[in-house]
Amino acid sequence: MAAPASPDSAATQRLVIENCAIATVDAHDTEYATGHVVVADQVIESLGAGKAPEGLANVVRRIDGTGHLVTPGLINTHHHFYQWLTRGLATDHNLFNWLVALYPTWARIDAPMLAAATQGSLGMMVRGGVTTASDHHYVFPRGSGDLVGAELAAAAEIGARITLARGSMDRSEKDGGLPPDFAVETTEGALLATEEAIDTHHDASFGSMVQIAAAPCSPFSVSTELMRQGAELARRKGVRMHTHGSETVEEEKFCHELFGMGPTDYFESTGWLGDDVWMAHCVHMNDSDIAAFARTGTGVAHCPSSNARLAAGIARVPDLLAAGVPVGLGVDGTASNESGELHTELRNALLINRLGAHKEAALNARKALRLGTYGGAQVLGRTAEIGSLEAGKLADLVLWKLDGLGHSSIADPVTALVFGAAAPVTLSLVGGRPVVEDNHLSNVDEDAIARTARAEAQRLARIAAEG
Repeated sequence: MAAPASPDSAATQRLVIENCAIATVDAHDTEYATGHVVVADQVIESLGAGKAPEGLANVVRRIDGTGHLVTPGLINTHHHFYQWLTRGLATDHNLFNWLVALYPTWARIDAPMLAAATQGSLGMMVRGGVTTASDHHYVFPRGSGDLVGAELAAAAEIGARITLARGSMDRSEKDGGLPPDFAVETTEGALLATEEAIDTHHDASFGSMVQIAAAPCSPFSVSTELMRQGAELARRKGVRMHTHGSETVEEEKFCHELFGMGPTDYFESTGWLGDDVWMAHCVHMNDSDIAAFARTGTGVAHCPSSNARLAAGIARVPDLLAAGVPVGLGVDGTASNESGELHTELRNALLINRLGAHKEAALNARKALRLGTYGGAQVLGRTAEIGSLEAGKLADLVLWKLDGLGHSSIADPVTALVFGAAAPVTLSLVGGRPVVEDNHLSNVDEDAIARTARAEAQRLARIAAEG
């Protein structure tokens, strides 16, 4: 990993934030009631209590953070950007019936549609404090164009970091799967396309804006051969691995019927447990499953809103954390989480897990914030760069306004952020560059994104209706 440029360079430009509360989410959960952060180019140069050091050179911007809380940027660990175009459909379905209802529409997606959906999905998250997002894209219909290129180009305009989990499906309806036959790839074609995406787009350097993961979709839409060879490909290329796991009781039954074992044992048999792997959902896990994840360092993307929307159940997050399993938060696709904001997941992770066995001791505000920041960095393998506010790390941070109507009477700023309404974002930086200012996206026109997304959603609906 390349080191960042020295902040002593004469060309270094500094941004200073002062008079703000700070939640660093470092190893000691260090917090400052009133402090400062100094950003030097793309990295955090210093932070601490009180005012910034005197005599700093090349300060190009100084911000009074009175009434604000600074946190690390939020990190989304599981999404399906394309689903922005199919929000509000099949609202009373469980997972399998929801998939059956929507796959025929999703199978018609093309590159312009995905570009519009990417900007809608990512724009909504970034405006709400996300600085790094992972997207699991697994629908590659024949003749749909360069979907990977379209998504990454659209994301670059917004300015967030992306981990594109290049998904795949090779088990269609004729093979006992759920997707239409023309919406899946061959095993060989999926592997070749995944390798091409890695070779073309993956950047492992410090401060990388784009990373690629190998990501066959799920046990019920992917052959065992694709799972095995996908793991071999990822490890040969040195990239991370992602898939859906243990989301529903139906998946558990499917795995036992088809493979003679539960999902976790199946994943282990195909090479899909390890500290380079993270799974989405992991709702239905027994003690043995949790122990296997802890033993191997396998991570989890917890998606509380989507799990509730699809009636999948309550994941055992307190037990996963107690066992030492890395856990981050995910929005999941916006066809099963129409709000599309990760801030919502901070609050819902806390509230929904308190409905489980641990009740009020399940999670607190600071544990929820850690899930959405450092936990996400763990899951994506980027703790050396992001996830906490520390000198030398990338300047991915958010300045939350907490002195307005929705939060001013809550004394503790972290409690206000997690328990309260969605807080306005005064400033969000990715590598020291603004991506949000005064609660609006800095680099793109939100109204134009909304218009384009609506037009592409309508076009997709027409094409799907025509069959």
